[in-house]
Amino acid sequence: MDHLFAPWRMSYIGDEKKQQGCIFCDFPKEDNDQIRNILFRGKYCFVILNAFPYNSGHLMVAPYRHVANYDELSDEEMTDLNSLTCRCLKMMRKVLKPQGFNLGINMGKVSGAGFDGHVHLHIVPRWNGDTNFMSVINDIRVVPEALVQTYQKFLEAWE
Repeated sequence: MDHLFAPWRMSYIGDEKKQQGCIFCDFPKEDNDQIRNILFRGKYCFVILNAFPYNSGHLMVAPYRHVANYDELSDEEMTDLNSLTCRCLKMMRKVLKPQGFNLGINMGKVSGAGFDGHVHLHIVPRWNGDTNFMSVINDIRVVPEALVQTYQKFLEAWE
């Protein structure tokens, strides 16, 4: 029998789902980018690795301003968000060589947004066969690389 070892998942699976604060507001205020997995800070938006990724390399791009809806972003925020998204796609193609991407914006709790009051864009790299039986029978995702390794690869490629 093979064993899958993914100890970082326990904090997500086991924690009560109490939302305290907003990571998209709180994390950029700290001077702790490596611990918080903030990859890049733009003028109006920033790039952060998802702590509970769907796939290796799952990133999010979010404005600094606490705004709930995509259509409420200023022109400057929209430009920065789109520019950073394109930069992320190029960097991810170089580093991870995915075969495709999912881009998605969740607005509101019913859409699946964990932080429903702060709009953010998800970038999920995809490969043929990247989903398996674990997702189907146990609602578990197997992410083959630790966040710290992905963060380091991305940081090197970004600079």
